[in-house]
Amino acid sequence: MAFVCNAVWTAKPGEEETVRAALEQLSPLAREEPGNLYYQAYQSPEEPAVFRIFEVYTDKAAFKAHVGSEHFTQFGVGQAIPALASNEHDTYETLDF
Repeated sequence: MAFVCNAVWTAKPGEEETVRAALEQLSPLAREEPGNLYYQAYQSPEEPAVFRIFEVYTDKAAFKAHVGSEHFTQFGVGQAIPALASNEHDTYETLDF
């Protein structure tokens, strides 16, 4: 079974570009991680402060490695997260029928 994370990042007013720029740097690096199967960030046209990140990893350990990576520390923790009004995420395991 794969491990899925669905994150919703809402930027503070005026910080939308900060979050977008961080995701622009983070996304291609996350896709290169050994356990990453899919990583896609997207922004709501109706609510430009809302960013969603859909991530799929081979397992929970691969997701934890992502969260502990140098690029997540730099662009996620160091750049995007301080610019957020809210940071929510849900995690799931796939049902491999």
